Amino acid sequence: MKIGVLVVAYNAATTLQQVLDRIPEDFRSEIDEILVQDDHSADATYLVALGYQQTEDLPLTIVRHPENLGYGGNQKAGYRYAIDHGWDVVVLLHGDGQYAPELIPEMVAPIVEGRADAVFGSRMMERGQARKGGMPAYKYVGNRILSTFQNAVAGMDLTEWHSGYRAYATSALAQIAFERNSDDFDFDTQIILQLHDAGKQIVEIPIPTYYGDEICYVNGLSYARDITRDTLAYRLGKAGFGSGDLGAVDPDAGYSLKDSQASSHARIASWLAGRAPSRVLDLGCSGGFLAEELRANGHHVTGVDVETIAGVTERVDHFVVADLEAGIPDSVGTDFDVIIAADVIEHVRDPESLLAEMTKRLAPGGVIVASVPNFGHWYPRARVALGVFDYDQRGILDKTHLRFFTRRSLHGLVRRAGLTIRREEATGLPIEAVADDVAPSVVGRVTRLADQLAVNVRPTLFAYQFVLELAPADD
Repeated sequence: MKIGVLVVAYNAATTLQQVLDRIPEDFRSEIDEILVQDDHSADATYLVALGYQQTEDLPLTIVRHPENLGYGGNQKAGYRYAIDHGWDVVVLLHGDGQYAPELIPEMVAPIVEGRADAVFGSRMMERGQARKGGMPAYKYVGNRILSTFQNAVAGMDLTEWHSGYRAYATSALAQIAFERNSDDFDFDTQIILQLHDAGKQIVEIPIPTYYGDEICYVNGLSYARDITRDTLAYRLGKAGFGSGDLGAVDPDAGYSLKDSQASSHARIASWLAGRAPSRVLDLGCSGGFLAEELRANGHHVTGVDVETIAGVTERVDHFVVADLEAGIPDSVGTDFDVIIAADVIEHVRDPESLLAEMTKRLAPGGVIVASVPNFGHWYPRARVALGVFDYDQRGILDKTHLRFFTRRSLHGLVRRAGLTIRREEATGLPIEAVADDVAPSVVGRVTRLADQLAVNVRPTLFAYQFVLELAPADD
């Protein structure tokens, strides 16, 4: 494997040479390239690096940024270089000597052996070693509190989130959007969250702690605020609140089945569970997971979606690729007992015409079952009131939504399309998506109960989605 070392250096003129000297002699032949990136230092870091390059046999590449990119920005540039130059493994080493270059072989080994996508050096794995190494008490306590909090929120079990000694498989880096991350020190937290969300394997190894006379450029309070914000944003993004930038959602995977018993998909499945085997048209079927459940109950399902998601053709009886913006294609057929539009009409410019088309495809006595996000929910209301409205990755403010509906405007749309509402229910917050490990607990059950009570009392404010059974008005 092509192994490279990225040395991030800022004002490291007094320490850089010692750091490079400490790279193990017996491992140097295994290293293909060492990239030293001087982040526009105010001292002679760049000159020290150039001088070392002339006198030593290490495979050094020296770069000086024309402007300061920041701690995270420096890493982004280095990882992009590693990917573009065919490195298989990149080791992050700090030019200030805080982390032991002697452990580079141990950092690389789990990746080379195929046991890890990332390796983190942890100062907390061996009890008491951090304090013995000179870590100040306030930093130790802060590290433990923040790491515990982040593990709980993100659903992980790392012994430390805040070590800067890392090694990555570039194949893993290439699959996450690390270049969208912060240029500041919270970059390290963000990349952990992205790796975790992408299902990558992270291994920790114990490393010694060293605190010398190096200058610390981290503002502790700002750092704690930023990583707390990032970790919470990641968890909330799992439910669709926020941009979802820290997630690693595969755009080719489509929408997953909302399997909570309180979700719109669960309501639709339960409504159809007691129905005799029927001909069902599932518009916007995505990966076909709801269709698969309906087929298990004896229904014949035709699925329609704008693209062919992996596995969808095995989950439906018949599949048609079509953009519903152009209407329902004739190839899907007619005389359907049930037409499902689960989270569909908000994605088209003219939902009234689409509903009218659905009506024409119904068999006598057939119904349309639709679920629609509630823009009157307190979350988008608060975003608008505070002047911070923006689109989210999914959920009510999904960036692919073209139309927004309140309960009142939804009812108006139904009437104009010549339909009547036979049944209506409201769903609550997707708590399982926000905290799937908390949802089954007492806290999760109480939260679900309180949310559902609020939905029952005032659905226009607390309903996350409305689920409707519609029939032609003349029926």
